[in-house]
Parts: sequence; structure tokens; C-alpha cells
Amino acid sequence: MSGMSIAYYFPFRRIKIVHQSVAQDTRTTRIDISPDKRFLPVCSRCGHPSRRIHSHVQRRVRDLNLGSFRVWLECHYRKVVCMHCRRVVVEDLELFSPCQRVTKRLALYIHELCKMLTVKDVADHLGLDWKTVRRIDKHFLELQYGKTDTCGVRILAVDEIAIRKGHCYLTVVLDYERGRVIWVGKHRRAKTLSGFFNKMPNRDRKRLKAIVMDMWDPYIKAVQKKVPHVKIVFDLFHVVAQFSRVIDKVRRAEYRKASEENKSVFKGARYLLLRNRSNLRRIKDREHLRELLELNEVISTVMILRDKLKHIWSYKFRTWARKAIDEWCALARCTNHPAVQKFADTLDRYSYGILNHCDYPIHTGKLEGVNNKIKVIKRKAYGYHDLRYFSLKIIQAFTN
Repeated sequence: MSGMSIAYYFPFRRIKIVHQSVAQDTRTTRIDISPDKRFLPVCSRCGHPSRRIHSHVQRRVRDLNLGSFRVWLECHYRKVVCMHCRRVVVEDLELFSPCQRVTKRLALYIHELCKMLTVKDVADHLGLDWKTVRRIDKHFLELQYGKTDTCGVRILAVDEIAIRKGHCYLTVVLDYERGRVIWVGKHRRAKTLSGFFNKMPNRDRKRLKAIVMDMWDPYIKAVQKKVPHVKIVFDLFHVVAQFSRVIDKVRRAEYRKASEENKSVFKGARYLLLRNRSNLRRIKDREHLRELLELNEVISTVMILRDKLKHIWSYKFRTWARKAIDEWCALARCTNHPAVQKFADTLDRYSYGILNHCDYPIHTGKLEGVNNKIKVIKRKAYGYHDLRYFSLKIIQAFTN
């Protein structure tokens, strides 16, 4: 007689294996489990023992596979009257939760798989419904990342990311020094970022020193209202990107003014103007750009302005940075183009955020890398219908 037993695969004190059967055609294993009556039943809510048995119940629960066979547990358990909770509850057998149709160890295995695979891949692998897999994974994520952790945060980076067409955005808040996403909110409104600051304890708000972002008025309004002592720093990348749109407007306006014989020079020059000159490696592109700058004085001026604009962020002292901003705005206002003059007024109005860069030389480069990874997470799952689940997956991906 064989002395082998599968009891070693079920190291739970409060259960005993009654019967087992294998169906070769369906590749499934059925194991009957009942409570070990040597132990008093324990309340699954509070953990207190109870002697009053209310009823006997049976449930079918999915467990981890044994080899290539799917395991189903026919669990016989009891409902008890808990005097501590003052209600009828399911006894705790240490094997499954009262409301789950899978065992605790299978649920943990599903959560670990979801870190590397999509919900659909895990569901196909285990033969479960994808909604069940998502619900289990979301449960563990809520336990780990459901509460916003702002302990020790001194510097923040804030940016938005588009999740679908139609101006649908998420606001992403990054702990700049540790490189972890600490909060994700729906939309990119002042109310959105205010909701984040409302969740911060007062001691964590007082610890904040600076926050880097783009020149988006709703974010600025939320910061100035909720944490007025924090210094706002405007990122170089977003300001230059905004001025690049001005350059494109100038190019289109000058193209309409050009003669028929010179319009050919403007054609195909859009991305030549937007790219850095050091990135123009083909001789043909460099010659095309040089010919365009020699032909049009206005475009040549705005290109000089772009180079001088980038140089403003290199200053370490506020006095020199203030002088550079004033000189840049004066030169831009001399340009006979309304778009350039309007941008000069904008830069002058938001100059405080550029001057704060002298005290806190930070940027949103880290957050741009985070946004790229978020897009990969979204594409991998072909999008998310549950934004809360998507937010938790983002926070999980950037938690060390």
C-alpha cells in the first residue's frame, strides 16, 4: 500500500481531507474537505472562537493547480453564531475568504502573475473569468496602495497624460526625489490637484518645498490655494515646446507672404525648425535650414530667440535670470509678429516659476519617462475601463 498523501499540500490545521477523485478527460481534480472537529470553530471576522453552530454549508472553491490538473475543493464548513460580532458568520478554515470562490493562495498567485501579465492572459492561463482575475488583483492593490503615502515628500512633479481621445486626461503626481508615483487623479482641473492636497496631512504639506509643472493655470491655482508656501517651478521642456508652436505659426505666416519662387524653400521645413540643430545630421537638412534662415529675417530671429530661451534655465542666480528674461522679452516684442509678442507677455507673467528654478533646479524629465511607461501599461492591456484599477496599476509599477 502506498504511503504517499496529498495532505502535505494542504498545511492548514483546521481542515482534513476526506476524499479525492481525478477526471482524466477534463484534467480536473476534486478534493473533499471538511473541518477538523478537534478545533473549535473560529469567527472569520474577529477571530474569536464560538461553540454555537448555526448551520452546515458546502461550497466549491478553486485552488492552485496540481501539475496540469485544475483542482476544485468541495469545502464543507460551518456557520457559527459569534457572540463578539453579534451575528452569524462563516468559520475561518485558513484556506479561503468567506466571499471568495478561490483559495487565498490562488488569489495571491493571481496577484503575482498580474504584475507581469495582462488580466486576460492570467484568466486564459488559469481558466478563470477575467472579471474574477481583475477583482482579485484590485483587492490586493487596494490593500497595498489604496492609501496615498506622502510621508517624507519634499519635492513634487505634476503632469497630465491623455488616456483616450476627446481630451480625457489623468493627473499624475510624482515624488521627485524618490521617483515614485504617489497619486493619480481623473481630469486635469484645479479640483483634481486640490483633491490630492486635501488628502495630505498638515505635517506633510508643511514639509513640501517645491513643485515642478508646466504653465497650466488650473494646477497653479490649486497649488497657490492649498500650499501657498511651495515654490512653483516651470519646466524648460514645456515652455520651449509652447514656443515651438509659436515658431510654426510664424513659419506659416511667412510662407503666405513669400513669393512663388521662394515658397519652395519653406516647404518641408517645419520639423527642421522644431528640431535642435545638433540633431540635423544630414547635410541636405543643414543646407535647407541655412537657406531658409538666410532668406527670411523673421524666422531667423525667432530661431535665435529659441536658443536664448533655453539659456535662461542655465542661470543659478535670480538677478541674472531676471535680467535675461527682461532682455528676451524686449527682443521678442521688437519682432513684428503678434504670436511672438503674445508669448513674450506670457513669459513675463509666469517669470516667477522660471526664477524659482535658480533655487530648485528641477525638471519634469523624470515624469516624462513615467508617462511613457504608463502608455506602455495602457497599450499592453488595450486600455482600462476601470480608472481606479488603472491608477493602482500605475502606482504599483513605480513603487520600489
